Amino acid sequence: MSATINILFLAAEAEPFAKIGGLADVAGSLPLALRALSYEAAGGVTLDVRLVLPLHHAIHLEAATLRPVAEFSVFRRGGNIPAQVLGMTLGGMPVYIINGDPISSAPSVYSTDPAQDREKYAFFSLAALELVRHLDWRTDILHANDWHTALALYALRSLRDPVLERVSTVFTVHNLPYMGGDGPDVLAAYDLTPVTDDSLPKWAQTQPLPLGLWSADAIIPVSPTYAQEILTPDFGCGLDPYLKTRTNNLTGILNGLDADCWNPETDQSLARRFTADGLPVRQVNKIALQKALELKEDGRVPLLVMIGRIDWQKGLDIAFEALRQIAERSWQFVILGSGDPMLEKAACSLQADYPDRARAVIRYDAPLSCLLYGGADMFLMPSRYEPCGLAQMIAMRYGCVPVVRATGGLKDTVQEGRTGFLFQEAMSGSMVEALERALTVYESPEKWQHIQRNGMLEDFSWPRSARQYAIIYSSLVSGS
Repeated sequence: MSATINILFLAAEAEPFAKIGGLADVAGSLPLALRALSYEAAGGVTLDVRLVLPLHHAIHLEAATLRPVAEFSVFRRGGNIPAQVLGMTLGGMPVYIINGDPISSAPSVYSTDPAQDREKYAFFSLAALELVRHLDWRTDILHANDWHTALALYALRSLRDPVLERVSTVFTVHNLPYMGGDGPDVLAAYDLTPVTDDSLPKWAQTQPLPLGLWSADAIIPVSPTYAQEILTPDFGCGLDPYLKTRTNNLTGILNGLDADCWNPETDQSLARRFTADGLPVRQVNKIALQKALELKEDGRVPLLVMIGRIDWQKGLDIAFEALRQIAERSWQFVILGSGDPMLEKAACSLQADYPDRARAVIRYDAPLSCLLYGGADMFLMPSRYEPCGLAQMIAMRYGCVPVVRATGGLKDTVQEGRTGFLFQEAMSGSMVEALERALTVYESPEKWQHIQRNGMLEDFSWPRSARQYAIIYSSLVSGS
């Protein structure tokens, strides 16, 4: 095996270039963490990881730093499509930005038109694969993420190109239900035939994400528990029978957390920065929050928060009903985020019903989110499913104790009674029981601070996750 493994890492979004969801956090952090691994930590190899992104309209780039890398055409029936590749560096890592008409004609990172997105990301995937031929750099691993880049893996496997046949493939699954939609027309346009393997359901044979699963040498769900859950009918989205045939190639690896970015010792959004050994001063943030949101300024009242996308998956309706069921208890509640209009309305209704202690802040507000993490007592995340979850890790880092459903990455990161509180069923009654346990412990400040400290000292850093990816890469390159 070579002393260096070269990995081309494909993603639809990545910090600091473009961010819509959690994929951007992963794609902006994991490649850099992989490159930063020492020779010993990576298992006796050096990892040369390079990132590939589309040139979105909303992408943040310094034009002066860009340089032309390659120009070529991507085959499409009716006329090949020219592609341009620009290059730059991020923290010493080469980054390749791909453009072409399907990308430049799309108004945003993700469109409301599924057909437009299928066309855009099919072109991007095939252009990224073609880029392998034009780099003066041997690609050992093609690493795709979610449905947007899955067709790069499928094209590599189905075209049987001798130039590319030595390239191994890794596919990280961040959210299984989002499969890219049925796209036989797009496959046909790019001269890709539907897979005919009967082990893959008929309905999945023209959808990008299942094709990526079928093509990949290694499949990486983003937490160990999610890797097990997708083998079941409840979480497998109809692909569980096929995924059971791939268990030898399936490994759950928990996403990491950027410990430098999420740091209560340095966060300028906090009213008072703090450490795990200085938790009493954290109360300053709580009082600042209560004042800013016009809640009663009382450090003794437990302050519960939810932060992020307002979506059915996140179980907000479960939380709203649970809070109503414990209305006789003392609590304050804040939700920050936006998304589903019906759930936004339900959040506003909770505030209307409890105007003295509930607040619905329907917007994206990064500084306020940091203050919520750094000032609230409990973080609620009653997800119906959660492949990994980042918010519960951030909450623990900031001393905000999570109360979460025991699913996916939530189950893998929160320990009952030690770093937080868990409940099993996606039902308000089950959540109420966990809230009652948490509120009881909260009444004992010494025990509560012990749980806060435990959470703050957990290691969710990217190097831990990167070492597990390095093992996968090495096994693929060595053939073991």
